[in-house]
Amino acid sequence: MDLNLDTQDRKILAELTENARIPIAELARRVGLSKTPVALRIKHLEEIGLITGYRAILSPLKLGLTHVTYVEVSMNDTREHALQQFNAAVRAIPEIEECYMIAGSCDYLMKVRSRDMADFRRILAEKISVLPHVSNTSSHVSMEAVVEQNWTAI
Repeated sequence: MDLNLDTQDRKILAELTENARIPIAELARRVGLSKTPVALRIKHLEEIGLITGYRAILSPLKLGLTHVTYVEVSMNDTREHALQQFNAAVRAIPEIEECYMIAGSCDYLMKVRSRDMADFRRILAEKISVLPHVSNTSSHVSMEAVVEQNWTAI
């Protein structure tokens, strides 16, 4: 999909990615346009689905969620109905920060945040291992976040 973004659109997106609460007047000043064209460009970027929303980004560390584990999940059934059941059940577990269906030695890869190893062990036993159609899991504990960011490359 070719979005035909010009330099001004890219500047607006870069600024909004850094601070979505920036006042239109300040945003306009930074990108070198007046307020009305900036507002119209933002509205257009929202209408075409490039900007999908605005939200507060919470600090997992301040919330005490300092433990990150990546969990590989293998399924005992990969027919569409089984995948849909699994996907719906995963979405209901708040500790699963990300979950991707992947091609490779397992079927899914998920990022799980928890307070500590004991908390992760509970989440794994009580929530992840009992998900529909899970045959086995393999966990990889993160020791340090080297890069952790939202999508900003425009």
